[in-house]
Amino acid sequence: MYLDIITPEKKLFSGEVNSVKVPGTDGEFQVLKNHAPIISTLQKGTVKVKSAEGLKTFTIGGGVIEVLKNKVILLAEVV
Repeated sequence: MYLDIITPEKKLFSGEVNSVKVPGTDGEFQVLKNHAPIISTLQKGTVKVKSAEGLKTFTIGGGVIEVLKNKVILLAEVV
């Protein structure tokens, strides 16, 4: 699936990933390939991205995530 992590200042990440763990408002959750469509708010915490290159982490101050047809857009506030 394809992931974009975007902040008001710049694009933090863009590329193919295997999974994404995000700090949802009601608790952490993971998005995998073929995930059901969802829009959710995020709280302050760590986003964990697993790809062929390995694990990358990003600290966010909150935001919104949208998942639709194996495309994930994460709009994040910078900490």
